[in-house]
Amino acid sequence: MAAWREIAKDAAEFAARVRGRFDVGTNKTIATLRRDGAPRISASELEFSGGEVTLGMMGGSMKLLDVRRDPRIAVHSPTIEPPQHGPASWPGEAKLAGTVIETVPPADNPHQGAGFFKLDITEVVLTHLGTAADQLVIESWHPGRGWQRRTRR
Repeated sequence: MAAWREIAKDAAEFAARVRGRFDVGTNKTIATLRRDGAPRISASELEFSGGEVTLGMMGGSMKLLDVRRDPRIAVHSPTIEPPQHGPASWPGEAKLAGTVIETVPPADNPHQGAGFFKLDITEVVLTHLGTAADQLVIESWHPGRGWQRRTRR
């Protein structure tokens, strides 16, 4: 597993584009695992701060209960549709996956019972269209393998 700083160091241009996809909107989609193993998706905010991906969850929220029981998550960037004219200019969508580790709440935290986490990353994916927009480009980063690029028609 890795901290964001490792990805940014290993594949700086890729990491910048991934972060750009997450920065286009406040609300990201987080997937957690319910008690019965079924997936749950929720809105969430996250930050890239101090070389880490961090997020907080409201006290008593179902996603907070989920991650305290099973810390594996996936997070999807805000989704922006490809432009109808010039779809190849679409910057794509990004995903992060890994395990959250609970951290100490900030000193100025006004939220009773909230949970604060950093993400140990197992996968980063950026999906976008190729130059001719007739192919899907999948770029990814994994610990031990680094950055890879694949295409599909």
